[in-house]
Amino acid sequence: MLPAFFIAHGTPNLAIEQHAYTEFLHKLAKSIPRPKAVVVFSVYWESPVQTVSSAIRPEMIYDVSGASDKVYSIKYPAKGDLTLSLHIQQLLQEEGIRCELDDERGLDHGVWAPLSLMYPDAQMPVVALSVNPRLTSEEHYRIGAALGSLREEDVLILGSGGTVHNLQRLDRNNPVPQLWAVEFDEWLAEQLETWNLEALVRYDERAPHAATAVPTPQHFAPLLLALGAADGARRAKLLHHSFQMGTLSLCCWMFGGLKKPERFLD
Repeated sequence: MLPAFFIAHGTPNLAIEQHAYTEFLHKLAKSIPRPKAVVVFSVYWESPVQTVSSAIRPEMIYDVSGASDKVYSIKYPAKGDLTLSLHIQQLLQEEGIRCELDDERGLDHGVWAPLSLMYPDAQMPVVALSVNPRLTSEEHYRIGAALGSLREEDVLILGSGGTVHNLQRLDRNNPVPQLWAVEFDEWLAEQLETWNLEALVRYDERAPHAATAVPTPQHFAPLLLALGAADGARRAKLLHHSFQMGTLSLCCWMFGGLKKPERFLD
């Protein structure tokens, strides 16, 4: 059974950057069995109803304002998988979660940026899922849990977002992480490693510096979605953690685990 992952997608330039985190993402894909398909919850696709991409050949969406010109030349020609999209819709509906298909939606940079580093050959089908930041934390977890059985079918589930993600507090001239950002991620790590759902779904009330670290729930929601996908196992392991520009958290969490987690290297 494959684990589920939460992956910070960093800046729009992630796909062309070279640093410890991008090197980690290159290694990560080689450290797990090759999946049959990849399902990605992306914060850059907001929808009031849970929506699943069903395009056979999804187009690239260059939603990367302010990115390097090189980013606009990136191509990630992954195919969709209509059978998998329909299966996801069925799983969600069986849990009473309203779900729609979208046969026009392409792949935004929350999807193609990390995947271009993990699986640059783009040979596996990719299905994107929307995120509704207006849902409660419990509802996000429930959506992820509804899709947990996909892991048994060798489908890789990724939540693409960010934990500490406050663009107003970035310090481009300071590589040293700020204390408040570190303290929030340390609190989060403690709750995830103990699978403390009571605290996690109330992170906005209980976590130190929560309002500064997570000014809006949009980027945090994919973590709860990926977490829910491993509800049956309830194991969490931090595989990588670093910061950019003082406050932008670049972390990767594995949920569900493998029999040999020592295969992972930062």
